[in-house]
Amino acid sequence: MKETPSGTPVGVDDPYDHAGVCDRLTDEGKCRYAFEHPEQDPEFARERREDEFRCPAAGPDGEAHCASIASSAERPRADSDDSRTTDGRDGEWDWESCPHYRCRNRNRECIRCGLGERRMAHSDERPLLEEHHLSYADEGETLSHEITVFLCRWCHAKVHNSWARIDDDANPDPEAIAEKEGRRSREQSETGFASAAERFDLDDGD
Repeated sequence: MKETPSGTPVGVDDPYDHAGVCDRLTDEGKCRYAFEHPEQDPEFARERREDEFRCPAAGPDGEAHCASIASSAERPRADSDDSRTTDGRDGEWDWESCPHYRCRNRNRECIRCGLGERRMAHSDERPLLEEHHLSYADEGETLSHEITVFLCRWCHAKVHNSWARIDDDANPDPEAIAEKEGRRSREQSETGFASAAERFDLDDGD
């Protein structure tokens, strides 16, 4: 199982098995990163510009190939001969091949147990969900590719502290359910409708 730089498990063997479409891919299959930030990686931006900013991990119709579902042994690496075609044109990359791939899961529920977020307005209470990194660099604390998912803080603790996996068939922790229901009850009481007669005593003869 992959680990964080501090040695705690992240809950997956291969982060790319859980990676989705790149955040920087447009609906037309173009690379937004190369278009908006060419100064960050001029060579990468030049190559993408020569190909009309086409994303090498997206098909001709603009749909992304989620090659990450293949096993790591089947995926060509960016530095391998298999990652490019014989005519020099970019081959069909997987996400791992791209140096600027980023995937931050925005689905606001725990990927492990399904607990949904419930935020209280104007409250500094600790969120029910926490962002969890699946991908870290091999050395140091710099992320190689930013691949994140949301875990409830109970599952988050289990993943880091007890070798739980993010794809376990798990139910929400009883404490998590109680916390969410408590917030829901407080939210309903704070937003409940009260008529004028209920809010003011109008039975004094006025």
